[in-house]
Amino acid sequence: MGRFFEARKQTIFARSARISRLFTRAAREIDMAVRAGGPDPTANPALRRAMQNARSVSMPKDKVEAAIKRASDKDTSTYAEAIYEGYGPHGIALVVVAATDNTTRTVANVRSRFNKGGGNMGTAGSVTFGFQRMGVFRIKPDGIDRDELELELIDHGLEEMGEGTSEGGDPVLVIRCALENYGAMQSALEERQLEVVQSATEFIPDTTVELADEPAEEVMKLVAALEDDDDVQQVFHNLA
Repeated sequence: MGRFFEARKQTIFARSARISRLFTRAAREIDMAVRAGGPDPTANPALRRAMQNARSVSMPKDKVEAAIKRASDKDTSTYAEAIYEGYGPHGIALVVVAATDNTTRTVANVRSRFNKGGGNMGTAGSVTFGFQRMGVFRIKPDGIDRDELELELIDHGLEEMGEGTSEGGDPVLVIRCALENYGAMQSALEERQLEVVQSATEFIPDTTVELADEPAEEVMKLVAALEDDDDVQQVFHNLA
């Protein structure tokens, strides 16, 4: 019985830690959006996107409002995006996107995790040349005529549309566009009142690498370690 309760406690702790990390990432995205475009979501598309993403991880409304208020205070810490890149085990390319108020701390932590995970950090451009940074939207597919929507969105920069799953495992339509068309695509989806589950800019690999199960697990262990860092927002790789 004691083992059961201990295992349950560990599961609850891990879940709580994961939720805390998701809320931290959402709050930092809100912070950067507010500082770049102001606290009014109707006039700030980046803030609308950040609030949307906060809702997608079930961040309470009062926490979202507190994050906006905190970001409006010029005396609080300022977060900025930082991109790190390198190679994991077996030559898998990795791109790490962070939101940091202290780059010295963040780069040291990221480098340490690369080293401990059997990888090595590279210089700027050493990996990202093999990726395209794209706008990615995940929307609820209910009641959507996919062929019709695809035709309509081509005029707004649509490059790819496919199927995927949300953070919670629900089916979604995945829409990708060039980075310069991100705002136009966001507006097009809003005008059609389509429910966007999550939106972001993502690094999409030009080609992927196949690995057997055991080496692939080594790579994903490093990815998980990087994602565990409080400053890290997203980790992308070219593992198939």
